[in-house]
Amino acid sequence: MLKRLNPGRARTTEVEISGLEVPLVLRRSARARRFSLQVSEARRSAVLTVPARSSLADAQHFLSRHLDWLKERLDGLCDPVPFSDGAVIPLRGLAHRLNFVGPIRRRGVVWVEDSDEARIAPVWPHGLDDAVDALPLLNVAGEGQHAPRRLLDWLKRQAHDDLRLRVDIHAKRLGLVPKRISVRDQSTRWGSCSSSGALSFSWRLILAPPFVLDYLAAHEVAHLEEMNHGAKFWALVERTMPRQAEARDWLHAHGSHLHAFGADTASAPMRDD
Repeated sequence: MLKRLNPGRARTTEVEISGLEVPLVLRRSARARRFSLQVSEARRSAVLTVPARSSLADAQHFLSRHLDWLKERLDGLCDPVPFSDGAVIPLRGLAHRLNFVGPIRRRGVVWVEDSDEARIAPVWPHGLDDAVDALPLLNVAGEGQHAPRRLLDWLKRQAHDDLRLRVDIHAKRLGLVPKRISVRDQSTRWGSCSSSGALSFSWRLILAPPFVLDYLAAHEVAHLEEMNHGAKFWALVERTMPRQAEARDWLHAHGSHLHAFGADTASAPMRDD
């Protein structure tokens, strides 16, 4: 089943494995010194990395020995939650029910609608099936086929605005100046800081509780001064974000679940230039 990967080439391919409900991404790496098997919760796939000069027979043997472990990890993935009418998604950590209202004349294409009966509930822990009708509505106007994309664009703008505000606050506290802020669909990091001072974040942080987004803003701002994770770096984060430990614990427990929401919706970067 691993015949597609030519020996000695730096190449990535996707293969179907009998018994797995998700594809296996097979990646040959010139930098890898050993086989490694991972589950990508963002892409809902398995990733097998093999050294450039390894044999396919060895790769096959490695996969066979770890197939039960892989299946167990994949079984633990959260079910995907597409942006569809009636779906429940988090917004700033609280559950909202999507309501695709169709074409209407309204200035804003997405808006939150609360009522006296609306129940504000966290999405974590799960178990809101009996209370879905009582959740605040996240209304999306326009043709139904365009609603998921409209919602994604709105969520990215919300994330961008929240992150820009928190980045500005932390940067002023620490006496630092970021070059620009980008929001995109990052699958491997919640945030990053380039050597030029550009900060980039995942739009999915708008789904998390505000203190988690706040922590990621502080984290990347601190990298403007310390491009590492040494003691000085963490001292900077602690100085401007006292709740960092709580936020890190939340990400460890729930962060991977954020990738389940709107996973099938196309995305594009948004910049603050």
